[in-house]
Order: sequence, then C-alpha cells, then structure tokens
Amino acid sequence: MNLEQEKHSPVIVRFAAMGDAVLLTVLIHRLSERYQRPVNLLSSGGWTKSLLAPDPAVGEIVLVTSRKRPYWLTPSQRDAVAWLKTQQGTIYLCDPDQHSLRLVRRAVPEGRIVRLWDHWPGVSAHWADWWESVGTGQALEAGLGQPSLVVPEPWLDDAKNWMATHGLGDGNFVLIQPGNKKTAKRLTWNRENDKYWPLERWRDTIHAILRAQPNFKIIICGAPSEAALAEQIVNLCADSRVISAANDLPIPRFVAIATMAHSMVSIDTGPAHVAAAVDCPMIVLFGAFGSRRWCPRAPSAPVIALGGVEETSTGHVNQISASEVIAAWQSLRQMP
Repeated sequence: MNLEQEKHSPVIVRFAAMGDAVLLTVLIHRLSERYQRPVNLLSSGGWTKSLLAPDPAVGEIVLVTSRKRPYWLTPSQRDAVAWLKTQQGTIYLCDPDQHSLRLVRRAVPEGRIVRLWDHWPGVSAHWADWWESVGTGQALEAGLGQPSLVVPEPWLDDAKNWMATHGLGDGNFVLIQPGNKKTAKRLTWNRENDKYWPLERWRDTIHAILRAQPNFKIIICGAPSEAALAEQIVNLCADSRVISAANDLPIPRFVAIATMAHSMVSIDTGPAHVAAAVDCPMIVLFGAFGSRRWCPRAPSAPVIALGGVEETSTGHVNQISASEVIAAWQSLRQMP
C-alpha cells in the first residue's frame, strides 16, 4: 500500500451470504478506523445493503447478481467493473475463487489488490478473528473479532408496532430459526441436508420453553419461501402461543426484533449471526461445518454452540437431541 492509496477509501470485495456479511463488519470497522473514512463494498445479495447500509463505516455498496455467469451477459458485472475503475484505494479481495479475481482484474492493476487468501490462517481460525487481524494488521488472536450491526430508530419503531399486534413485549418471546434455503426445498424439508433437525424435536423444544415460561410466545422465523414449512411446526405444536412470522419478517424488522427477544434457538445459518450481532442470547445447532470457524458472536450475550466443533463430512444436526437443546436453553436462562 502506498501513500496515495491511503488517501482514498478502501474497497472490500466479498460476495457474501447473510452470515458472511455480518462477520464482514469486523473487517469493515477495522479498515474504517485505519483509513479514517468509510469503506466501499462490492458484494452480492439483497441482504447486504439491508444489513450494512445504515452503518456509518460503510460507504458505497455495489452489488453483482452473479460473478460466475459470462461477463457480457451480466450487466451487473459490467457496472461493477466501471465502478471499480473509479476507485483509487486499496482493493481487499476476500473471496478465493477465480471468478472474483477475474472480475477485479478487469478494472484494477495487480499492485492495488490485496489477495487475502494468499495468507489464509487455516481452518482453526474463526472468521471474525481473521478479519480483525487483517483490518488491524496485527497478529491473529482468538476471540478478538466482534461483529456488530447498526439498528436505526425507524427499524425499532416498526418492530415495536409489529410486536404490539402480536401481544409481544420486550423479553417475553423466543425466536426459532428451523431452516434455511438448503433445508427448505419446494415446500418440503430436505431431510438429507446436514442442517435439517426433525420437526418433532423442534416441537419438543418449544413445548419445554413454554412450560418453563408460560407467559412467553414463540416466533417461528424464516424467509417467505419457508412459510409453509414454518406452519408445519406451528401445527405440530398445536399451541396458540406459537406464531409463524416467516411471511412477515423483512430483514430490518428481524434485526430490530432480535434486539428485544429473550433468546433464539437456531440452526447454523445467517439469521443466527444477525441476532447474535445485536446481542440476542443464542443456542446454535451445528452440522457438517462445525462451530470453530462459524459460531455466531454476541457483544455480551451468551452464545451456546451444540454439535460438532470441527468441519466433517459426517456432521449433522440430527445428532443433537432435543434434551440437549432444552438443557442448553435452561442454562441460557440462568446466565447473567
């Protein structure tokens, strides 16, 4: 990096899933502090703008619909290259694939690209700690990286209005995230996916929570594509205190509601990272990927990871019993 590059906003290139976007806030904040200006971002996914645009450490956000499709058939790639040509700062390339590198090289000379995967610390490092190390230029140290999200007041106002219509108050409800786009396929559950947890165990867990807290309500979360499957859990529970909100939780509302929830029980997926980043106490069920690199982090709230620690092809959340999850949630209640 030369002195001229230091005068300009750095650009992070990271084609991020939802959880990746949350973890990336560590790198964004450290680079913003280091350069004393907002960080620009080339990324993908509608969630990226929803989650990151309110953050004053974030400058421009440019999205690509697909980095793998042919360049001349993808207008968003051409727009991204044109935008990159206007950037004069250092480019932090956070993806290892050739598609990302080829896209950046169309616009930026090699000398301005920092290819982070040339110095990957390996599978033993948590993503947040790696981003902390990259952003500060300091040696990697376990436990330092802490993601965080900015929650604007209008989001909180909307969430409180929505909560009022469902008889919810601060701290008297638990969020349940039973699936994601890979476990929910064509109105049915993909039981072979390593993050599929049997519906009966969700029912048993929910019933145990309601026995412990009879005045609580349970909110089943998910994307609209998962609404029919969320209703299966509601019907299985057969309790008016269990509500499906899969059709009613755009990202800003979910983020705000998570700041006011008592706790969350989730498979390892993006919304778990979102809720943890706004300090929602958390139980997370891990399958094949393991929790060492991927466990959500909360500023002060407890996060309990169940399942495997290391990545393994045989890992599956169905190896976790309902009694383990219930016991973990009970211990969560007793933590300060």
